[in-house]
Amino acid sequence: MEEFSGKRLLAQYVGVMKFELLEFYVLPPAEALDSSYAIVAYQAVKSQYIHHGPNPSQLKVDVKERDSALNEDIRSSDHKFLQAVRDHSNLPTAGTSKPEPCAPKQDGFLVKNYARADPSYLKTLGQAHSGWIFGAIAELVDNSRDAKATKLEISVETIYFKKIGKHIPLLSVIDDGHGMTHQDVVIMTSIGHKQPDDDEPERIGRFGVGFKCANTVFGGIGKSKNTGAMRLGKDALVLTQTANSRSIAFLSQSLNEGKDNLEIPIVSYRRQGQVMEVDTSVQSEALAKYNLKAIKEFSPFNKYLIGEKAGLFRERRGTQIYIWNLDEWGSNYSLEWQLGSIGGSSFQKGDIYIRSRRIRSRPSQTSQKVPLDYSLRSYLEVIFLVPRMKIYVQGSLVNSRPLAKFLHKTVVEKGNIMGKHVRLTLGRCQLEWERSNCGIFLYWHGRLIEAYKRVGGMIQSADMGRGVIGVIDVTDLMNDGKGGVLVLNNKQGFQDSESYARLETWLGRKADEYWDKNFDELRVTKKNFHYKPDHEWVQCAKCRKWRMLPPGFDTKSLSLEWFCYMAPFEGSCEIPEEKVQGGVITLSAKRSGYNDDSVSSEPEEDTDDSDPDVKVIYLPLEPPMAIFPTGYKAPRGFYTNGMGMENNIWGGGFYTK
Repeated sequence: MEEFSGKRLLAQYVGVMKFELLEFYVLPPAEALDSSYAIVAYQAVKSQYIHHGPNPSQLKVDVKERDSALNEDIRSSDHKFLQAVRDHSNLPTAGTSKPEPCAPKQDGFLVKNYARADPSYLKTLGQAHSGWIFGAIAELVDNSRDAKATKLEISVETIYFKKIGKHIPLLSVIDDGHGMTHQDVVIMTSIGHKQPDDDEPERIGRFGVGFKCANTVFGGIGKSKNTGAMRLGKDALVLTQTANSRSIAFLSQSLNEGKDNLEIPIVSYRRQGQVMEVDTSVQSEALAKYNLKAIKEFSPFNKYLIGEKAGLFRERRGTQIYIWNLDEWGSNYSLEWQLGSIGGSSFQKGDIYIRSRRIRSRPSQTSQKVPLDYSLRSYLEVIFLVPRMKIYVQGSLVNSRPLAKFLHKTVVEKGNIMGKHVRLTLGRCQLEWERSNCGIFLYWHGRLIEAYKRVGGMIQSADMGRGVIGVIDVTDLMNDGKGGVLVLNNKQGFQDSESYARLETWLGRKADEYWDKNFDELRVTKKNFHYKPDHEWVQCAKCRKWRMLPPGFDTKSLSLEWFCYMAPFEGSCEIPEEKVQGGVITLSAKRSGYNDDSVSSEPEEDTDDSDPDVKVIYLPLEPPMAIFPTGYKAPRGFYTNGMGMENNIWGGGFYTK
């Protein structure tokens, strides 16, 4: 073992391996040295999160014998680069004593064994989202939220790839989060790393397969431990910027074809105002030059396109991910995209679709109208329980739809499962009733994991529970209490566990009770009855809080970009957001001065609540009472607790057994 100058080594190493406790720097052997040996410098690492480069005074070098069982030499993939760092005058030369291996051997093999990553493993990672490609996009959205982004843009554009001589589609995912340092980029592109010990409340990413799974679908954004880039396309480029750094990383199947080990070029710069220079504390200038050359050779990103995309940062932080060689569907691509169009008074928003338009399999589901299964815009409308981040698809804003706020006959059920509190919001949705959909939306850390999960009687009958939607966050329940979580790695389902089984039973019981009390027994409704939400809500474009609108307010009068100071709220962004409570329902409505008290056997037509001449009575729903429209006689076995109102406005009434 010999010590050498750290700065000299930094300018010479051709490979680096980083572990939790040690970092190894592979140096090219001297020309006169027996090729059976490789020079390896190593140092102890105090913390992988605070370490930013080798300490020259602590670097030591070992010369290790090649393992004859592997029959491999350590070599650079670029001969010119190897020649540029060949000068090792301080290294052992011919005639020096033969160094001893630093680890003892048993039967010709080293005692400890280590795994390596073959490039084909990227394809294996991509299979995590092989059943549903939007699961890979969700990984990137998760990472943007973890990075505290306020804006996320997802789009497909066409660019010219000079190497193949044609235009190709390029999927881009751009956020304004806090960006990533060099160490963060290394972690993101690494094949496997340590999961966090605790289930962080404000973080979705934790499994370490998000970015790479998305590129073999596509890539993770933000300082997340997720991966997600290897399913949407074969190649992904990450461009990220923090307050004092900028990094470029290239995760590519094209670059690694035919190689035995996975190569991931990363170039990092030190940023000081408008000045950018190679960060030599994490790489040599020669290595940065070599990596940048590989990126330009195997991607459509030449120096001009890289400069153009870097200009999008301006002085801000954020992350950009670009994916090409997109997954194919026959002679076309698995994804289909359309740009938004403006014409006259109508505006059609752009979208990204799954070309097959296939509906995901769910027990007892017969409806084929499930847009969130194949429309990215529809999926992103409901992906978060409490949406805050502005998301744009093909250049137009996604109108977030917090489901619990837009239900009819809303009921909040609270329970205790295995000592953990749960809160379920149930109600009926007109849109889902028209599509013949129903089920529970299960969120974890505020992110949608399962949609339209049928429980209870919904499983036995396709018609039972029609239009009924439940919303629940199961973060606490899906924590196993040992630092782990009961969520699948692809975040599209839950593990089979006692907690999940008991949750299903409880959800089924509550959903059946809700259906029996509110819809199944009586089935008395007006002709063409419309299940309006109990409340209308609007989201502030600044603070992103949701504000409840007063009854009868015309939502069409709202500005496209609404703020808290505007009518009808006319308040401050500092005011806390209201929570969803039990439902408030419309019993009946009649025009002022209508005095005909005769009872008709025919149901009345609906009236418009926004009409200024219509008076609406609002009463809280109190099961087991049932609501009957004006003009209906009490059914047999019921007696009336009817009520009269001023100005001869008859409000229907409660009928109780």
